[in-house]
Amino acid sequence: MSVPTIAIIGRPNVGKSTLFNRLVGKKLALVDDRPGVTRDRREGEASLLGLDFRIIDTAGFEDEDPDTLPGRMRRQTEAAVDSADVALFVIDARAGVVPLDEEIARWLRSSDTPIVLLANKAEGRAGEGGILEAYALGFGDPIPFSAEHGEGMDDLFHAIRPHVEREDVFEEDEEEDESPNAPLKLAIVGRPNAGKSTLVNQMLGEDRMITGPEAGITRDSISIEWEWTDEDGTVRPVRLVDTAGLRKKSKVDDKLERLSAADTRRAIDFAEVVVLLLDASRGLEAQDLRIADQVYSEGRAIIIALNKWDIVEHGSALLNGVRKALDDGFAQVRGIPLLTVSAATGKGVDLILKVAFETREAWSRRVPTGQLNRWFETAVEKNPPPAPGGKRIKLRYATQIKTRPPSFVVFGTRVDQLPESYRRYLVNGLRKELGFGAVPVRLTLRSPKNPFVNTPD
Repeated sequence: MSVPTIAIIGRPNVGKSTLFNRLVGKKLALVDDRPGVTRDRREGEASLLGLDFRIIDTAGFEDEDPDTLPGRMRRQTEAAVDSADVALFVIDARAGVVPLDEEIARWLRSSDTPIVLLANKAEGRAGEGGILEAYALGFGDPIPFSAEHGEGMDDLFHAIRPHVEREDVFEEDEEEDESPNAPLKLAIVGRPNAGKSTLVNQMLGEDRMITGPEAGITRDSISIEWEWTDEDGTVRPVRLVDTAGLRKKSKVDDKLERLSAADTRRAIDFAEVVVLLLDASRGLEAQDLRIADQVYSEGRAIIIALNKWDIVEHGSALLNGVRKALDDGFAQVRGIPLLTVSAATGKGVDLILKVAFETREAWSRRVPTGQLNRWFETAVEKNPPPAPGGKRIKLRYATQIKTRPPSFVVFGTRVDQLPESYRRYLVNGLRKELGFGAVPVRLTLRSPKNPFVNTPD
């Protein structure tokens, strides 16, 4: 399935190339005050709030003889629009609607391609008149926009989303990347000599990894394709990664060990679920919390397992102590799965894998928009946001922009004044009410940038 395509259309010098550069995240298109700088169709991979698409920057649409250079450029533009899933029709809000804009609009109305109208250069009050004139072009509400300053990106996101976020594209992505039948990418990490390689050997039922009392035997991250049979007899594919131990950077003096630590970090980056293995005889140490923070910061789901449980005394008190230390020292999220295991005897190994598959399912979950906003409205009604300086903060709606990890955007007014405690309240509600548990949840707050509208709240 091809990637959705968006074409940028408009007369010369309305800011099409500036918009193209902003969406692709770098200056691929030349930008100049002189019209006609762009002559060929320029394409790039673009992303907007988690929506991925291909963007085409076209030459300025000019009314010229087809055999002239401007005429041939116009044919390129027409071909780009015909092949696009949606076209962004850009006008200059400061200049207002001119006759060439009207001609382009007549042509676009005869096209089958959906059109989104952008009134660019709308920052300040100079573009108000042009925005009002744009309604006459017949494409609904124009989006006030500033490609140069990045204003109006949220409104653009919602305008193109129905055309870019196609069901068939998502089905393909889910089949390829998020299918429950895909191999579970599981990394085993932890401090040196926590028993990681012994645990992998126990999972595999063979001495695949070299083990021993010396810390740091494993130097490389080793990827192993494997199958685990669950309690129902279902065979589940797993891609295991055993890694070198992570230590404090100040203690990583040996060049080979520095390379091993970097390899471990790459393993975390490629994993879906990470098992942080602790030596139960040493409890939870500061370095373990740093590793957990790194896993969480990378957006990976995490499970913590206390190894060598077969030789532990006063296990209940130790488990409670580790749980409390974890909750106190890792405040980003409560309730991370904390399991006990003996890599030497195999006790608890199946439970690690069972929880890992369940955790990946939560990490990959997409919440239907209706269900998400029903929860959101209830959460805001139950605990309204504060009113700093007597001015209310309005939270209007939420949308999930991606999974793995689950990532959400909340739109509203004055969200820059929303306390961090309220953002945590929303994240905790997402976890508890929508079944995300202790996996990383990303929540971004955004305000629509609409500089010419001063609607009282």
